[in-house]
Amino acid sequence: MMTANITESNGRLCRVCGAKILPFMSFGKMPIANGFLPPDRTASEYMFELAPAFCRGCSTVQLMEQPAREKMFHENYAFYSSTSRHMQTHFKAFSEMAVSKACTGRRDPFVVELGSNDGIMLQHFQSAGIRHLGIEPSQNVADVARAKGINTLSEFFTVELADRLVAEYGHADAMLSANVICHIPDIHSVAAGVARMLKPDGVFMFEDPYLGDMIAKTSYDQIYDEHVFIFSALSVSAAFGQHGLELVDVAPQVTHGGSMRYVLAPKGSRPVSPAVQVLYEKERAQGLNREETFVQFRRNCESSREALRDLLTSLKRDGKRVAGYGATSKSTTVLNYCGITKELIPYICDTTPIKQGKVSPGMHIPIKPYDAFTAEYPDYAVLFAWNHKSEILAKEQQYAAQGGKWVVFVPKVAVE
Repeated sequence: MMTANITESNGRLCRVCGAKILPFMSFGKMPIANGFLPPDRTASEYMFELAPAFCRGCSTVQLMEQPAREKMFHENYAFYSSTSRHMQTHFKAFSEMAVSKACTGRRDPFVVELGSNDGIMLQHFQSAGIRHLGIEPSQNVADVARAKGINTLSEFFTVELADRLVAEYGHADAMLSANVICHIPDIHSVAAGVARMLKPDGVFMFEDPYLGDMIAKTSYDQIYDEHVFIFSALSVSAAFGQHGLELVDVAPQVTHGGSMRYVLAPKGSRPVSPAVQVLYEKERAQGLNREETFVQFRRNCESSREALRDLLTSLKRDGKRVAGYGATSKSTTVLNYCGITKELIPYICDTTPIKQGKVSPGMHIPIKPYDAFTAEYPDYAVLFAWNHKSEILAKEQQYAAQGGKWVVFVPKVAVE
């Protein structure tokens, strides 16, 4: 157990600035968060140590170790953005913002999205007749986008790919990304590629889970294999500034339990919004550039883990029927970190067909179709998809009317 201070890693260097990074906790051995497996294939399950670290040099929070990208993003990737109505609305608004900032009044604008998933955002550019390209390495979700007529390439984005795309399509007026940049360990190849692809007055807009929200809410389930970075404005500026890209605007988002949208542009090409400096100051006041903040975060995580286990153990002792709601990537961190087995949560219900009939990564809890939830309501449902809480509670009014209760763990463990 780490003491009051965090210590330098064993030779590991920051992916952004090259300084030694400081691991502040370990979640132990973890599986691939989206690695839902058939029950007969769990013996060969891949595991790695999930340990986040902090960099004193540039304030970047990052994983010590990340599995190879091919283990996480492939032809069986189990996340489709379009399954959420809330996300459909969100990405429509995101696309409208991009059109107003980078396409309106321009001749033949060109928009590129990194990690375009099933085309949930690019479909709006396609329907508007705007030239576009999605880059999505997971073949199965890319196929869904292509079936909609959305121009999609199944490759990982690198500076080399950027050069090829410029030669084929020309430079981009806007490059977009949502919940993707935090997945990519070689942040400098991405930043250099964006700098190569953008027009001199183009913009790069991306959003990812926000470090400030994670610290404030003790939402440690934001930390899993795909999230090699949990960004702040300070760390984004440090990473992209090395490639001539300047942070010119920021906008908080409610998605994924608290995200931040960052707008970057070639340095000096656009005015910097006052919101950027305000956020820098807020982050320093919150301690996002100080190691003691992360020592306290670790303690808060440990307290949350104990409270959740105690609650579930008490419900089992009292003979209550408990189910999980939402087989999310986030749930993998919670289940494995807290040591929650199928004795405490016998099954998890999920609407995603590719997950149904499989078991949760690591803890191997059965994943059942959503119908199993409504067929026989449990006494308590653990809300793993807490970032969609308002949407879910509105949908499940019948469950509440029949006396069903929700177990939540962000920002604190409680029954609602």
